[in-house]
Amino acid sequence: MTRRITPAPATGALPSRETIVAFIADSTEKVGKREIAKAFDIKGSDRIELKRILKEIEEDGAIERGRGGFSKAGRLPPVVLADIFSRDRDGELLARPAQWEAKDGEAPRIIVQMPRGGRKSDRPAPGIGDRALIRVEPDGDTPGRYTGRIVKVIGKNKSEVIGIYRAGRDGGRLVPVEKRSQGREIAIPPGEEGEARDGDLVSVSLESETRFGLPKGRVRQRLGSLGSEKAVSLIALHLHNIPHVFAKDTQAEADAVKEVGLKGREDWRDQPLITIDPPDAKDHDDAVMAEPDPDPKNAGGFIVTVAIADVAAYVRPGSALDREALMRGNSVYFPDRVVPMLPERISNDLCSLRENEDRPALAVRMVVAADGTKRRHTFHRVMMRSRAKLAYAQAQAAIDGRPDETTTPLLEPVLRPLYAAYEALKQARDARGPLALDLPERKVLLGPDGSVDRVIVPERLEAHRLIEEFMIQANVAAAETLEAAKSPLIYRVHDEPALEKLRALGEVLASIGIKLPKDGVLKPALFNRILGTVAETEHAIFINEVILRTQAQAIYSSQNLGHFGLNLRRYAHFTSPIRRYADLIVHRALITAGRLGSDGLPSDTTVGMLDAVGEQISAAERRAMAAERETIDRLIAHHLADRIGATFTGRISGVTRAGIFVKLAETGADGFVPASTIGADFYRHDETRHALVGDRTGETFRLGDTVEVKLVEAAAVAGALRFEILSDGRAGSGRPGAGGRPKFHKAKSPKTSYGPPGTASKRGKPPAAGRNTPNRKRGSRG
Repeated sequence: MTRRITPAPATGALPSRETIVAFIADSTEKVGKREIAKAFDIKGSDRIELKRILKEIEEDGAIERGRGGFSKAGRLPPVVLADIFSRDRDGELLARPAQWEAKDGEAPRIIVQMPRGGRKSDRPAPGIGDRALIRVEPDGDTPGRYTGRIVKVIGKNKSEVIGIYRAGRDGGRLVPVEKRSQGREIAIPPGEEGEARDGDLVSVSLESETRFGLPKGRVRQRLGSLGSEKAVSLIALHLHNIPHVFAKDTQAEADAVKEVGLKGREDWRDQPLITIDPPDAKDHDDAVMAEPDPDPKNAGGFIVTVAIADVAAYVRPGSALDREALMRGNSVYFPDRVVPMLPERISNDLCSLRENEDRPALAVRMVVAADGTKRRHTFHRVMMRSRAKLAYAQAQAAIDGRPDETTTPLLEPVLRPLYAAYEALKQARDARGPLALDLPERKVLLGPDGSVDRVIVPERLEAHRLIEEFMIQANVAAAETLEAAKSPLIYRVHDEPALEKLRALGEVLASIGIKLPKDGVLKPALFNRILGTVAETEHAIFINEVILRTQAQAIYSSQNLGHFGLNLRRYAHFTSPIRRYADLIVHRALITAGRLGSDGLPSDTTVGMLDAVGEQISAAERRAMAAERETIDRLIAHHLADRIGATFTGRISGVTRAGIFVKLAETGADGFVPASTIGADFYRHDETRHALVGDRTGETFRLGDTVEVKLVEAAAVAGALRFEILSDGRAGSGRPGAGGRPKFHKAKSPKTSYGPPGTASKRGKPPAAGRNTPNRKRGSRG
């Protein structure tokens, strides 16, 4: 039953925020506004005030709203939909929430307690692969761990197990590819291996399992050979259920599409629009141009034009192409392949703004003042012809005085006006003050055989910033136009950081002598000032990481929350309809709002419908990001597998109770150092300082610290690396901190030896074996 808190004697006052949070935290069943009002005898107009208080508490991040009501932030609700994925060493089933965002850290683990004493039931027993409703309770004081009892099994073995088939004399075994399932193999009896050969990636359905011992399975499908690193992306595709083969009706529809003509469009084929993209881009969905504004009232101003491929002309609402594009949500990019949202006939041909070919586009023409502020804009449906296809480095080289055969004739009439317009827009951008985190992303380059050649950090050029700023301005114009037309649309929203995260940031900053202001309007400029303060100090990387983790995650929504990171009041994705479904919705809305054709947003489209689409494509985006990140992890783990024992320089990229994560400087790969292998001390997790701290010595390993590590294990299939730390931590003064009794990580004897007998690490002890669960974070653009 829900715990009832008896209110104090009537004083005409509502319960305090702290009391409400405590009530929600202590409840074991659904807690909504009605239950809270009943518990505290809140009636009449006070219920309106209660609603306001609950909204404030939710916005501050102290509680979260789910379908079942409110729960304390960071804690699972009393009943959760969860997937059963494995068993522990005692034979208990293990589950994790079916819906869990990577930004919230590692998914909580639920130990599923089964009925004892031979209790009989006509319901089938739950097993690995099932999805179930589970009533959960926190497992003591251990964060992220719960015990639970199954309320109802929703689906039996709906999910397959993906892994590598290993042939044996008497049948074979499946080695699961998920990190969390590592060490939990599945036996494949003789005759159940199908067409699988040793080393193949296969999907297996569980046929039977015992409380102890290996479960048994049957190979359902051979997914491909993993004979080369180039096939590693197959794992992510199947593990995340990413559609990568178009349905027959979708492909047939794409093959039957005919090119649209000039009818109903403005003829812009003589406009000097050009595309600027990465050198390996397969599709080109945006073209740009700029020219000085001839209006004497806008002296020094520009007319900036952004033309975007008119995907809506080919992908109509409700068509097979549209249904599959929504299901995919976005294109997915791997080092060895692209899984497009639309078939190549659309994405790489009809809608790609190819050089010197007629292509339909939806364009925005923006009049910009000399200081970069936008005065007005208009949208046009046009037929265009790209004057040239340039790479970023190629355009930049021309501006820097090194033009080539292609850019020489474009330099004065096209490129210089573009850069001059960008210089104006840059003034407005700097005045706006978007969040300026310095966290470069790495790119994995493959050799001809599909193996990792090298990992680079691409140079960030002014050409990149130019295109980025032009696209941002076009996206803002799209949102403004649709708002003015009172049209439903999907915004790209980025909410401001929750109060709880800001408090945690304040504590981190205080530890290095920086004070976070408590008053005033929260804007990116505040974070930028902090970043500027630490830019040339040892804390720069550390504070960049902490500020990144303070931010909310950008999502798609029909409700406008603004874009905090860009410091914009309204923002909608408009510039990439070839690879993002959200942009296609915005295109259709603009076509309808501007009366630019009959193929716009259907008249019966509601905000509720777009809310559902926003949730679906936000989930698809998270799925794609996870798949891309895990594929890179597997490629690099495969690349490093023959370097066991080698030493590397890296920095601490994450800290948990279990240990620390280290990102290598050479490759950007993440690996794990178990706390039990660090020194000869007891280490506790100091959340405030993002550090592990030795209880006796005070030795500290903190987020952002540079360390030297030795590679002791590389599990290529799982994309997992395990390190031994060779560096000493920051010097301490012994038994730091205060408060309750800390949880210690005691050093253990190693179970596995990674060197000749008698060898020891630099820190005076051999490494210990441990579970590797790297924590990978990747930001998302806009």
